[in-house]
Amino acid sequence: MRFVPLVFANLRRRPLRTLFTLFSITVAFLLYGLLAAVKNGFEANVALAGADRLITMNKTSIVQPLPVSYQARIEQIPGVTLVTHSTWFGGRYQDDRTVLIMYPVEPETYLTMYPEYLLSATERAGWLHDRRGMIVGRGLARTYGWKVGDHVPIRSEIYRHADGSDTWDFIVEGIYDNKDPSGDVSSIFFHYDYFDEGRIADKGTIGWYIVRIADPDRAAPIAGAIDAKFSNSAAETKTGTEKAFVQSFAAQTGDIGAIVVAIGAAVFFTMLLVSANTMAQSVRERTHELAVLKTLGFGDATVMALVLGESILITVVGGALGILLATAAVSRIGETLRAYISAFLITPGAAALGVTLMLTLGIAAGAIPAGRAMRLQIAQALGRH
Repeated sequence: MRFVPLVFANLRRRPLRTLFTLFSITVAFLLYGLLAAVKNGFEANVALAGADRLITMNKTSIVQPLPVSYQARIEQIPGVTLVTHSTWFGGRYQDDRTVLIMYPVEPETYLTMYPEYLLSATERAGWLHDRRGMIVGRGLARTYGWKVGDHVPIRSEIYRHADGSDTWDFIVEGIYDNKDPSGDVSSIFFHYDYFDEGRIADKGTIGWYIVRIADPDRAAPIAGAIDAKFSNSAAETKTGTEKAFVQSFAAQTGDIGAIVVAIGAAVFFTMLLVSANTMAQSVRERTHELAVLKTLGFGDATVMALVLGESILITVVGGALGILLATAAVSRIGETLRAYISAFLITPGAAALGVTLMLTLGIAAGAIPAGRAMRLQIAQALGRH
């Protein structure tokens, strides 16, 4: 700790250069924080997928429906403890650019299947008894200013109402939270009965089944038993884990993880070159001073630690500023984006990785200059001046 003032003094030698380097590192970690939040938003639902839940959909394509009568037959398969279903509604609100994630479901079985969705007892009872009722994620409700009791007209790009229009009338009966802070709070759920009675086409069908099983280790044989039951039927099925199902949706937007890693790697490689060049130039300028320090009794290891300390200090300070700015930015715009990305936030794991990257970048940038400072020969260095 007694050498810390000396490290700060060396950084103040060229304040403008230090500020530019600090700014570059801050921007890099600001970008890292934002990309980490986006990556988490696209991957959180995959991570939260239940190990004891299977998804059964039409073997041809997920856009092809299944008969609602399949539910009773799936319930009879050994190892199955609960079955519910869901369907993509294709909701639009206000204008064609505002897409809502909406599903007609069986309220009671769906809430039992997903206990992570938290509703007050009053709102739960209200939704169960109101056929036009819907429950809305907290993030979505904040985005549009919806509250319990609001009447909300929503158009469907897929299903027309029996009255000939594409507009459906809903009442907000509840606003749900998620037990996991990174979980979904951007979806809408409403009564399947209201939906099926009101639509013109595809009555008596659903999009896919969600199946809870008693033993996750038997997922493969149970999935096989479900598909075997409907083989050679008019609507054959394909059953897999919920994680694989959610992953297939995420894959439609591209491999976000790979994109984030690629961008992050390019940025950090650039920052490594900038920081390493700054430290190398600083050491070259202070060759005489470093030789004097060695003359005064500073050992090779101490001189190396001083140079490495400068690199680590400027990287950690710049990185911490970048992460703090990213956290503030994510918090400010998060409520808006959570209507589309359910878990737009910087997780503790991403923050911890950021700290690791700061230290790694600082050590990597200062390693070569610090090594040169350690190997510096006093006589040769003083003889140059």
